[in-house]
Amino acid sequence: MTSLKPYLIRAIYEWILDNDFTPFLLVDANHPDAMLPQQFAQDGRIILNIRPSAIDALSLGDDSIEFNTRFSGKSTYIYAPVAAVLAIYAKENGKGMVFEAEESQNDEPPKPPEPPKKTKPTLRVLK
Repeated sequence: MTSLKPYLIRAIYEWILDNDFTPFLLVDANHPDAMLPQQFAQDGRIILNIRPSAIDALSLGDDSIEFNTRFSGKSTYIYAPVAAVLAIYAKENGKGMVFEAEESQNDEPPKPPEPPKKTKPTLRVLK
């Protein structure tokens, strides 16, 4: 089954723009696949203004969010896996959606828990 998260991000983004607000994206700056300007991250997170006038070539894909923007006047390419997105919200009123942090996906399925070890019964003498 496909993830619901990218669909929610796109829908909330459109809702924010339809209401003439500024969409902000809160991203986990420590995600191993993210390409973000680390010097602007605080506490392992970065807030990105994704208003159309502030960015270029926005792609809100199923697996990643990509666009070009400027930080301190320097053109910067941003790549954020959808798994790294922690929230999307309107700057003006804070309305939007917060997502739970996702663990990075790996190719190994989770291991089932080990069954408890069996012990031999013991007898005790009661007086």
